[in-house]
Amino acid sequence: MSANLNSSFRTKSVEQSIRDTEEPEHQLRKSLSAWDLMIFGVGVIIGTGIFVLTGIAARNNAGPATALSFVAAGVVCGLAALCYAEFASTVPVAGSAYTFSYASIGELPAWIIGWDLVLEFALGTAVVAVGWSGYVRHLMETNLGWELPTALAGPDAGGSFDLLAFLLVLALTAILVVGTKLSARITAIVVAIKVTVVLLVIVAGLFFIKAENYSPFIPPAQPQAESVSGWHAPLVQLMFGYEPTNFGVMGIFTAAALVFFAFIGFDVVATAAEETRNPQRDMPRGILGSLFVCTLLYVAVTLVVTGMQHYTQMSPTAPLAEAFKSVNQPFFAGAISLGAAVGLITVSMILLLGQTRVFFAMSRDGLLPRFFSVTHPKFRTPYRATILLGVAIAFLAGFTSLEKLAELVNIGTLFAFVVVALGVIILRRTRPDLHRSFRTPWVPVLPIVSIAASLWLMLNLPADTWLRFGIWMVVGIVVYYLYGRRHSRLGLGLEGPRGNVTTTPKQPPS
Repeated sequence: MSANLNSSFRTKSVEQSIRDTEEPEHQLRKSLSAWDLMIFGVGVIIGTGIFVLTGIAARNNAGPATALSFVAAGVVCGLAALCYAEFASTVPVAGSAYTFSYASIGELPAWIIGWDLVLEFALGTAVVAVGWSGYVRHLMETNLGWELPTALAGPDAGGSFDLLAFLLVLALTAILVVGTKLSARITAIVVAIKVTVVLLVIVAGLFFIKAENYSPFIPPAQPQAESVSGWHAPLVQLMFGYEPTNFGVMGIFTAAALVFFAFIGFDVVATAAEETRNPQRDMPRGILGSLFVCTLLYVAVTLVVTGMQHYTQMSPTAPLAEAFKSVNQPFFAGAISLGAAVGLITVSMILLLGQTRVFFAMSRDGLLPRFFSVTHPKFRTPYRATILLGVAIAFLAGFTSLEKLAELVNIGTLFAFVVVALGVIILRRTRPDLHRSFRTPWVPVLPIVSIAASLWLMLNLPADTWLRFGIWMVVGIVVYYLYGRRHSRLGLGLEGPRGNVTTTPKQPPS
């Protein structure tokens, strides 16, 4: 039992992880710059969050102080981003938190976080594709008079198959097979449109702000209108009896737990480390730069929109568009809806990119079948994994109503934050000799604060979300012991003739 446990916590050296990226059949093309990475980050972060969550948080939780909620959520993400930046520049290998964990904590924890990221990115891609489909159907019906048959509108609209979501994921799969540089160019175009729409909201909205809408900026605290109990209650309520409040100072943090979801995706930038020309310099710039830009835009949009329309009257479904309608500006409302629909394309594509890179990294290590880690001879992309996952997610988006499963994306992201911060602390102790072009400041204090902040937001998620997440993790551990540990190249001693891997003593798989 002790031998099995030791073999499950063997670590793979940073040097060996980097050498694996040089294998011809499993090598990705290095084509991305810091600018490409920042565009990826902005492209995946700015999605439905800024177009929807602003209204929900302002109306129900924090009023105009929702701007401070975005700041608080941005700080939590910023703490995690500093840890990601150190790892991504030190270990510039595909796989993000999975690869970082393999180098610092061990194989089983790496598998668990990889299994978690597979769930996070797959569901995230499908959920965003379904959301995009809803926007496009609405635009088609209101502006062109075209209406899809109900059967092809998707389960959430009373149909049986979401044709638009299905086709979107297949199209994005084809783009990713051709190459990340092409996807970066398409992302740059779409991000330009999306950021233009956001700046349009900020600049045009400034002319319609009324000072009285900011009063009170922090509304008086009040208990939540609907009492939630049982498995639907936040875990922190079941554990400690603490019931989150709306408005007041604590309402700002209640809203922060909600608007945090608008930041999900910046960690996807780290999955492209292996395809970056100068990762030691460009990964920190891409990760931290995209997060900083998006936080500024979020805060500015929130201040403008809550100044245009009193928070008690804001729409919970389309707050930006409705705010302009309330001041008789339908043109801007239409532009915002179009920008939201176009912008979701890049969110879905970059989440799918992250999904395939994590799967590719796990496959190259032998924890998943090596068949999927072979790269295309021309495009140098993991085309087999991309096609497999793209088709699977396309059907998932087409046939499944994902409203409840979407919460798993959030808990999965926060769990990854915790593991990466812990990994920074461990690797600083076990490998102080490593060259780190970017160093997370104030270690171990800052990573510990990052862990605490992420855990607090996790505790604010419903208990049933924790239950589903736990079931997925148990399934993952079973798969690891039935397949991954037995086929691990590290465990089988197949790390190569120059492999100088720092591990606990190898044990033959039982």
